[in-house]
This record gives sequence, C-alpha cells and structure tokens, in this order.
Amino acid sequence: MNVDPKRPSLRKNRFSLASLEGWLYVLPSFILFIIFLFYPMVRTVYLSFFYTDTQGKPLSFAGWENFTTLLSSTSFLTSAKATFLFVLYTVPVGVILALALALLANQKLKGIGFFRTIFSSTMGMSVAASSVIWMFIYNPSIGIANKILNFFGFADMHFLLDPNTALLSVAIATIWMNTGFTFLILLGGLQNIDSQLYESARIAGVSSSYSFRKITLPMLSPTLFFVLTVTMINSFQSFGQIDILTKGGPIDSTNVIVYSIYKDAFINYNIGSASAQAVLLFLCVFLLTVIQFKLGERKVHYQ
Repeated sequence: MNVDPKRPSLRKNRFSLASLEGWLYVLPSFILFIIFLFYPMVRTVYLSFFYTDTQGKPLSFAGWENFTTLLSSTSFLTSAKATFLFVLYTVPVGVILALALALLANQKLKGIGFFRTIFSSTMGMSVAASSVIWMFIYNPSIGIANKILNFFGFADMHFLLDPNTALLSVAIATIWMNTGFTFLILLGGLQNIDSQLYESARIAGVSSSYSFRKITLPMLSPTLFFVLTVTMINSFQSFGQIDILTKGGPIDSTNVIVYSIYKDAFINYNIGSASAQAVLLFLCVFLLTVIQFKLGERKVHYQ
C-alpha cells in the first residue's frame, strides 16, 4: 500500500492556517483587552508602590508605604466598613426580592406579562436617571418618603443628610436599580426547570413549600450562584448613585472605597494612594469570589 509522503505536511499546513485564522479573529478583542484592561491593571499595581505628582507620574519609590498608611488610616478603615455594610445591605435583600418577584412572575396567569415588564423596567434606566428619581423621593420637603412617614404618624427624616440613615437609603435605591437585571436572570432560570418535576410532585401530594425547597432551589442553584457572584462584585463597584445622592457624605458615612479612590485620584491628585486602594479592593473582591466559588459551588446542582 502506497502512502503519500506529502499528506502529513498538508495536514500540518491546514492546521497551522486554521490556527492562524483563529488568532486573527481573536486579535482585535485581545488588543482591546490589553489596552483597556491589562495595561491599566498593571499600571495601577505599579503606581501603588510610588509617590506621584498631580499628573500621576512616579516621583520616588514608596515600597509598601502607601499600603501601610492606608491600613492605619481612620478614613480608609471607615470607607472599608461602609463598603462591607453596603454590600451586606444590597446583596442578600436584592437577590431575595428578585427571587420573590421571579416566582410570582413565573405563574401562568392572565396578564402576567404586564407585571414581568414592570418588574424588569428598572433595567432600562441609567444609574444617573434612577439616582435623580431617588433624590426627589428622599427630598425632605417634597419627597414622597416623608409623606408616607407622615401618613403613618412618624416625623420627617433627612434620609441622605443623616449619617445613621444615609448608607441604608443609598442601599435601598441600589436594590431598586439592580432588581430588574437580577429578576430577568432568575426568571429565565425558573422557566428552564422541567415542568414535569412539578407535575410529579403534585401527583405525589407534595406541598408547595417542599417543592420549592427540593425542586426549585436545587434546579435554580446555578442561576442563583451566578446572580450572587455578579451582584456582589457590582455592589463593591457601586459609584454613580453615591456620587449623585451623597458624594460620600455625610461625615464619610457613604464614602465607599470606590468613591474614596475617585476622590484621591481626581480631587486630591494622590494617584499613589488611589492606586493602592484599587489594589486592595481588587484583592478583597478576588478573595471573596474565590471563597464563594470554593464554598458555594459545592451546593450547586448542575443538570
């Protein structure tokens, strides 16, 4: 049997051409990632070890000085506390609220499409527009929030001007802004669950609460895991609503780390300190995400 000696080389050439074609398709995205993601990340880590001028140019090597100064700074520790409280306020409540709305909207009822549109409507609004709406809601004079309190016999409150209520008020606005996206993702997950599982449960005489615990939550666990991870990361990165509603005040009660980075970089022109804060925030989010994957993924039920 004769074997063509050129055949292996032809296959090798075809494989090389296919690989080259694949890399050419990926190249534009790869270049964009380098310019807008990898380079800024590396540059931020680099600047965090230097003292810089107002233009962000390194002046002298600071070593770990920027980090040790931050960790001993009362202002940064206050920002870190505000950040974790903000995440604690927004993530669990936001996911539970969106899950409750998704369960309601997943019912096969007449006119349910209208409510699905209403529940997801916040997704189509920008952070700036949503923040302005909540600014009017919290207004001490004309805001509807105080009118509701007055109706139930409570005194007026300065939601965004009181250090005790400002962070919680911004958290409530953030939950409202993010509910639309979370709701749509969870609704999609619910609609992918096989309806025959519920029919079998009904035939067996299983209660609704038992079906929710033993069917809905296990089958929805991959979607819930995704939503929890994304919502947590987004909460750590929240900036727009804080800038519009409180600008980090009053008395730094809403001065989360992202807003502190903005103030140090673009108001105080302390680029080295801002870069160090960005690195610490990245490490914190990365560590929490790894822990969430290690612990949370064990309870995820993949079909």
